[in-house]
Amino acid sequence: MNVQKITNGLVIDHIRAGTGIRIFNWLKLDKVPFSVALIMNVPSLNRGKKDIIKISTVLDIDYSILGFIDPSITVNVVEDEHVVRKIGLALPEKVENIIKCRNPRCITSTETNIPHVFTLIDRKRAEYACIYCDEMYRAGIGEFL
Repeated sequence: MNVQKITNGLVIDHIRAGTGIRIFNWLKLDKVPFSVALIMNVPSLNRGKKDIIKISTVLDIDYSILGFIDPSITVNVVEDEHVVRKIGLALPEKVENIIKCRNPRCITSTETNIPHVFTLIDRKRAEYACIYCDEMYRAGIGEFL
């Protein structure tokens, strides 16, 4: 399979195999007027397989969300067919309105207009806790708001 180089834009690389579609959907790339390529299960020396997303324009992306989905992602900014910047990601200390608390007794389940806020409590295990009820959540697992 050949996917041509992009002249200017973003390459979201090193995405855990099978999760590229989640990022594609989160960024609503199916509704954009420019070219986008989602390439899944690409052979990778480090991971065995990976997903890649190529976007033919530079978007203003919240990189903390991408870091929450998969902290090993690399975002390459491409200008004139050359990578001019590599952005390495990490788990963010806090995420807001990215995931929903599953605890039915949490205030976010019973009240409206309360933000769903989780803080990182264990970086090694990628665990987050709801700031209201301490419900645990692992990054990269489950659905987003």
